[in-house]
Amino acid sequence: MLTDEQAWTAVLARDPAADAEMVYAVTTTGVFCRPTCPSRRPSRENVRFFPDAGAAVHAGFRPCRRCRPQERHSDAALVESISVRLRGDEPVSLGQLARQARLSPFTIERAFRRVLGVTPAQYQRQQRAQSFRRVLAGGGRVTDAIYEAGFSGPGRAYEDAQLGMAPGKYRAGAPGVQIGYATAACALGRVLIGATHRGLCSVILGDRDDQLVAELRAQFPAAEVVTDRGLAGTLNQVLSQFTDHPAALDLPLDLRATAFQMRVWEGLRRIPRGETRTYAQLAQSLGQPKAVRAVARACATNPVAVVVPCHRVIGSNGKLTGYRWGIERKQKLLELEGSSAKRG
Repeated sequence: MLTDEQAWTAVLARDPAADAEMVYAVTTTGVFCRPTCPSRRPSRENVRFFPDAGAAVHAGFRPCRRCRPQERHSDAALVESISVRLRGDEPVSLGQLARQARLSPFTIERAFRRVLGVTPAQYQRQQRAQSFRRVLAGGGRVTDAIYEAGFSGPGRAYEDAQLGMAPGKYRAGAPGVQIGYATAACALGRVLIGATHRGLCSVILGDRDDQLVAELRAQFPAAEVVTDRGLAGTLNQVLSQFTDHPAALDLPLDLRATAFQMRVWEGLRRIPRGETRTYAQLAQSLGQPKAVRAVARACATNPVAVVVPCHRVIGSNGKLTGYRWGIERKQKLLELEGSSAKRG
């Protein structure tokens, strides 16, 4: 199940992919809905999340008459019937799926995106990756795992399998995962970077190292958090972002988020240095002009300061609005980037 933070972002965005993962209930009305329900969004403090309609009913809530969350969505039934083909070892094309279901490729792809947030091809790659990890976890040889999972070779296996921190480990506080960190002074005070063996998972701004480390431990309470001198190169790349001559960021990331959050974060990374966008403009660029609040929420939950430049988004009135690491830091970052862009 999604975390409460991710679930709330999905509700604000009316994210279709979340319809297959949860429902939300409003304590003041006693009603529960799908994330895509067209009803007015409630206040966050009045919302509870459940994995399915049955759990919401068991907790004493009744289904919404508009979105009918207790009824199975036709897209969900279609995806379930088709996905069986994609869980096998043999690759299946979208055209083959369409002919079998007697539907158009567009209809099938749209259903997968709506229910699961991925295309049929992406779903099949995920299934192969899971098979690969299962064989490895059972003590199987790497080469056997690669071909048993249906990969064409080692390169494709390691590209698609994404052997980093699984979403479940993120939700559980990263048990058994080692997160290295390094700290340094920067133009905004102190900065901490945290990374798994897969990539950067946290960039935090603050005033004191002990506060930064405490925040990292709070993000991943079950992880083994240790200092790591091997992060010097990564730290230098991040530190360069606070100077007039920033290095091009080419850092692997180890992040977990909803599909919508990832889209917002990718949109943030496309905003040029020295420029800003409003939350409304960013929502418009993502093709969801009504999801302004959800965009703002996704910006607020960005775990990697500066690397994903959420500071480049401002209010429609030109005000800086909030910033997870403080409005003053946001203002200094924008001033720094604006002055260096002018000199460039």
